[in-house]
Amino acid sequence: MPRIAAPTNAAQREQTQRKILDAFGELLFTHGLPGLTMTDVARSAGVGRTAVYNYFADLEQLLVAYALDETGRFVTELKADLDALDNPVDKLSLYVRAQLEDLTRRHLPPGPAMRSVLSGESFAKLAVHVGELNQLLADILRDGMDQDFLPLADVEGLVQLIHGSLTASASRRNPDTPDEERIAAAVRFIQAGIGAVFDSDGRPATIR
Repeated sequence: MPRIAAPTNAAQREQTQRKILDAFGELLFTHGLPGLTMTDVARSAGVGRTAVYNYFADLEQLLVAYALDETGRFVTELKADLDALDNPVDKLSLYVRAQLEDLTRRHLPPGPAMRSVLSGESFAKLAVHVGELNQLLADILRDGMDQDFLPLADVEGLVQLIHGSLTASASRRNPDTPDEERIAAAVRFIQAGIGAVFDSDGRPATIR
């Protein structure tokens, strides 16, 4: 009789699903999405191919589940970290740093690649988390302007420019140790680009 690795069937299913998602993420990072099969995922997860299909009907469904899991956890943790700060410039620094560290480690293909392999319905599911991140950044920028830490500007335009800069600045050369020098430079570049200023002690200062 096979040994049960978890105390309940529900826990066993959760463990198996976690193994599949983790294996899929590692394969995305090491081999990329093109050519990846459910058989590859099953082999990497150490489960039968049929077991993978018990959880996910096809590769697209698996990709969506993995993306939602990854981005959902990231958004939840980022919100909690932002709530611990008061100054909007400090929040912006944290947001930029967290995004760059996540992009460095992230196993997901970039947005355009995801759009090319997912149906419109599946891609729309992922857009929910993208919208959350856009809103988080927009709120930080608006607070900065309202509190005179940032000059007035087109918030939506800045959100797009900042996210574009983050994607371009992300380094995937060593996912285990994000490039601190590159991240710090990107933080300074974005802060300067939107007009943040600092006092002699390096603390955010108002512009008026």
